[in-house]
Amino acid sequence: MSGATPSSAQSLITPSPIPAASPGDEAGLQRFVQNFRARAVSSGVSPATYDRAMALARYNPEVIRLDRRQAEFSRPVWLYLDSAVSDVRIQTGRQKNAELSRTLAAIEQRYGVPREIVLSVWGMESNFGANRGRMQIIPSLATLAYDGRRGEMFQNQLIAALRIIQAGDIDPAGMLGSWAGAMGHTQFMPTSYLEYAVDFTGDGRRDIWSDDPTDALASTAAYLRRNGWQPGQAWGAEVQLPSGFNMNLIGKGTRRADWSALGVRRIGGGAMPAGNGSIIMPAGARGPAFFIGDNFRSILRYNNSDNYALGVAFLAERIAGRPGIQGSWPRSDRPLSTSEREEIQRRLAQRGFYQGEIDGLFGSVTMEAVSAFQRSIGATPDGYPTSILLDQLRR
Repeated sequence: MSGATPSSAQSLITPSPIPAASPGDEAGLQRFVQNFRARAVSSGVSPATYDRAMALARYNPEVIRLDRRQAEFSRPVWLYLDSAVSDVRIQTGRQKNAELSRTLAAIEQRYGVPREIVLSVWGMESNFGANRGRMQIIPSLATLAYDGRRGEMFQNQLIAALRIIQAGDIDPAGMLGSWAGAMGHTQFMPTSYLEYAVDFTGDGRRDIWSDDPTDALASTAAYLRRNGWQPGQAWGAEVQLPSGFNMNLIGKGTRRADWSALGVRRIGGGAMPAGNGSIIMPAGARGPAFFIGDNFRSILRYNNSDNYALGVAFLAERIAGRPGIQGSWPRSDRPLSTSEREEIQRRLAQRGFYQGEIDGLFGSVTMEAVSAFQRSIGATPDGYPTSILLDQLRR
């Protein structure tokens, strides 16, 4: 460690006030703080660090409200990407690319992750540092560890946050982020910070919080590289499928390198990206198709959502001056409500196609179950949930 104090490079973000809690909730939280001390100390947190940091712990009812909210409708992929790859975000990304050119070049040289990908993650996670989060992490994580739906997970995050404070990277009051504990310019959870954050500036601290984004951007590149990023390879590409293409090959479960031999062509011409990969169609057979390789899967390790990874990929393409998505989305499709999506999962489970949680969230497992059902009735197995699919399941 250098002699730098944790607050020396901090930005002047004012923490969000914590709303008043009921006496019972606050008393319960304080009992948790007392009882959790032994576990934290046994995990390597010093008693002095625990007492200093946890003196900030208060029950935050706003955190619980945010943890339990559920959107009535899930945004279609095209609306998500309209927002993720907006003109303003593209323009800001290009400005940041020019402003931080030397820093980004050094990061790219060390980790092999293209600057536009690092910039894109930054843009997606905090709008290039504008929305790093104003909630104090210790009260938020303590509240979720005590009273959240995922208590054990947040207890582990709380211990990691305490270890970060103990290492001298940040002081408890300056550790700010989102309601769920994601921190800094590129929104690292505490456990990910401990494993992947780097001190790229060489000042003795891995500083992802201050106005200088250097350590955060380098940490993101380090994360992607250690999670499978292959230097010199593309993340993937938008592709055109031939007529009569076997739709049973769609999905991340099928990986092959001979897509060209099957008639798959890259939109705009040029060779298909090298290596094994899959074809995904996030809006079904009537929407665009994408070849995704190992580097796309590396982005998924950052956030396990195909929509998110596509947002990162195409925001990066646009920042770099390359074209965006060329295919047309089925924008006339009616979005399904959460209750309708849950009903699809229930009916798939009743028919033996789905064994996952009934939560209305459509990840790879649900989409594979949809595809299996579609195959069973002779429909195009694109894995895409629609009101038509729900009607078919109701019959």
